[in-house]
Amino acid sequence: MSASSFNFASMAAQLGQEQCVTFQDKALTWDTAEDAKDVVDALNNQQTVHSLNLDGNTLGVDAAKAIGEALKKHPEFRKALWKNLFTRRLKSEIPLALNHLGAGLIAAGAKLTVLDLSDNALGPNGMRGLEEFLRSPVCYSLQELLLHNCGLGPEGGSMLSKALIDLHENAKKAGSPLQLRVFIGGRNRLENAGAKALANAFRTLKTFEEIVLMQNSIYADGVEYLAEAFKENTHMRVLNMNDNTLRSKGAAKIAEILAHMPMLRELNFGDCLIRTNGAYQFGEALESSNNLLEVIDLSFNEINSDGGLVLVSAMKNKSKLRILNIDGNCFGHDGCEQVIEEMSKLPNAAALQPFEEDTSEDDEDGSGEEEDGDDQDEYDDEDAEEYDEHEHANDTTEEADEDEEEYAEQTAYDTCNAYTTKTFNETINSQIGDSTFGVANKTTSQTCTPEEFCLSQKPCSQHQFDSLDADNKLQALQGIINQFTDDNHLLLLVFTTLKCAHLSQSSKPALELAVSLFQATFEYALKTKQETRVLNYVLKQLGLLRCEEPFKSDYDVKNCRFALREALNKPQFANDNIKNTFKVFLERIDV
Repeated sequence: MSASSFNFASMAAQLGQEQCVTFQDKALTWDTAEDAKDVVDALNNQQTVHSLNLDGNTLGVDAAKAIGEALKKHPEFRKALWKNLFTRRLKSEIPLALNHLGAGLIAAGAKLTVLDLSDNALGPNGMRGLEEFLRSPVCYSLQELLLHNCGLGPEGGSMLSKALIDLHENAKKAGSPLQLRVFIGGRNRLENAGAKALANAFRTLKTFEEIVLMQNSIYADGVEYLAEAFKENTHMRVLNMNDNTLRSKGAAKIAEILAHMPMLRELNFGDCLIRTNGAYQFGEALESSNNLLEVIDLSFNEINSDGGLVLVSAMKNKSKLRILNIDGNCFGHDGCEQVIEEMSKLPNAAALQPFEEDTSEDDEDGSGEEEDGDDQDEYDDEDAEEYDEHEHANDTTEEADEDEEEYAEQTAYDTCNAYTTKTFNETINSQIGDSTFGVANKTTSQTCTPEEFCLSQKPCSQHQFDSLDADNKLQALQGIINQFTDDNHLLLLVFTTLKCAHLSQSSKPALELAVSLFQATFEYALKTKQETRVLNYVLKQLGLLRCEEPFKSDYDVKNCRFALREALNKPQFANDNIKNTFKVFLERIDV
C-alpha cells in the first residue's frame, strides 16, 4: 500500500456521491418476478444503492416481492422514489406491494430520508400497506414525506396522522428523535376531518419547515386546527394551502399565527376565497412580521382594490421579496393602477407580478354591498358541482356547514365584525349593552354628562355637546376613557373621537376636541404597537376602506373626514406612515 495514493479528499468525494438505481419513466409493466428481473439485477449487481427511482412504471405484487428481496442487501439505502408506480393496479394489489417493499427495507436496516409515493391512488386501503413500515426504525431518520395526489381522504389522513405520531414516539424512545422537515400532501381530499387529524401530527412533531396542503377541500373549521399546529412549527419556511376555502374566518386564524413563523420564506394562500376582509387580516399581520418572505401568493381571492392597497402597504419591510402575486382579484382597471403606483414607491417594486386576469370590482362576489353575506358564505353540494372540473379537480361534494360570521345588529360599536378580529373582536362586541357599557342603550337626554357622551352608541347633538359642564372637556372625556383598559379603552377612544368629529363643521370646540382625540388615539396605537390595526379600523369607520359586511355609519363621515384632515395638518400628529396612508385614501375620495 502506497501512502502517496492515499487521498482523503478523493474518499470524501466518493462518500458524498449518491448511488442511484433508476428506471424512471420507462413505462414498464412489472407483474411477475421475471418482469422485474432488470430491477433486481441492478440492485444485486451494484454494491452501493442510496436510492431507487421507479417513477412512471407500474408494479404488481409478485414483482414487488422480488424487488423487496433485493433491497434487503442494502442497509445504506436512503431514498425511496416510488411515485406514479401503481397505474392500472387493483386496490387490493397496492397495500400488498407496499408491504413487500417496506419489508425489504426493514430487513436491511435501512435509514430512509426521503419517501415519495406521490401520484399513487393509495386511499385508506393503500395506507394499510404502510402502517407497519411508517412506524419502523427505517423511518426514524425520515426527513421528507411526499404524498401529493394520493386520494387519502379523511380516513387515510387520520391513519397517516396516527402513524406519524407513533413514529415520533418510537423514534424518541430509541434515542433517535424524528426530524421530519417536509410534508407534501396536496390533492388528497382530506376535508376538515383529515385536516384536523393531520394537525395533531404537525402539533406533536414540531419539526416541519415545509407543509403543502393545496386542493384538499379544507374549510375554516379545519384551518383553525391547522393554524394552531403551524404555530408550533417555528422553523417553517414554506406554507402552501392554495385552493382551499378559508374565507375571512380562516384567514383570521392564519393571520394570527404568522408571527410565530419568523423564518417563513414562501406563503401561498391563492384561490382560498379570503376576500377583502381576509386581505386586511393578512396585511395587518404581515406589516410587522415575516420580513424574510421571498414569495407571497394571494391571487384569485376576490379581493377589492382597498384590500390590494393594504397588502402592498405591508410589503414595506420585505427586502427579500421576489414575487408578490395578487393577480386574478377584483381590483378593476383603476384599482390595478393604484396598486402598481403604490408598489412602485417601494424598494421591492419589481416583485409585483403582472395583472393578467384581474376582474372589475363590480364582479367581486360577496363584497357585502348588495349580496346577503350569509347566503354567499355558505357552500352546498350544488355549489361544489358547479366548480370547473379542471380548476378544482380535487374538490369533493362535501357540504360546507361551517357557520360564517353572522350579521349583528348594526350599531356604532358593532360594525365589520369579520375584519375587526383582534381589535374589536366578538368578545368585546358581545359586551355591548351589558355592564361594560352600562349607559350604551339609554336614550341620551338633552343634557349630557361626560360618561353619557362617551358611552352612548349614537352621536350626540350639538346641544348635548355644549351642555357638557366640564371646563376642560378633553380631560373630562379622557377621565371616562381611562377607566377602561386594553381593547375597551381603544374602542371608547375611537368612538369618542368620532362623536366629536361628527360635529366638527358646525362647532369649533368640537373640531378642536376631535383633533386632540385623533392625536390621542394614534399615540395610544403607537404606544401599544397597534398602528396598523387602528389605522385600518378608522379608515373603515370613515368609509375610506370598504367592509364586506354592509353597515351604515350613524356618524357624518364627511364631517369626520374634515376633522381628520385638520388633525393631519398638525406637525405632531402620529408619524409619517400614518399620515401618508390617510392622505392616500383621502385623495382617492377627493378624485
